[in-house]
Amino acid sequence: MGIVKIADDLHEELRKSSGVMCRSINAQAEFWMKVGMLAEANPTLSFTEIMARQREAADVHAPVIDAA
Repeated sequence: MGIVKIADDLHEELRKSSGVMCRSINAQAEFWMKVGMLAEANPTLSFTEIMARQREAADVHAPVIDAA
């Protein structure tokens, strides 16, 4: 574990986002870092595609909502 220095305004956005997403501030920062790393490694994939592949890799079966 280490300490990462970030700007105060980014920390404030992390704090607000973590509340909305029901994550700790650290968990929200880790999520953003992981998604950013995956996006850089896979520049042709959208956020939705990255998340779908992560769920598939974890064998998560999310329900699909029909647009009827």
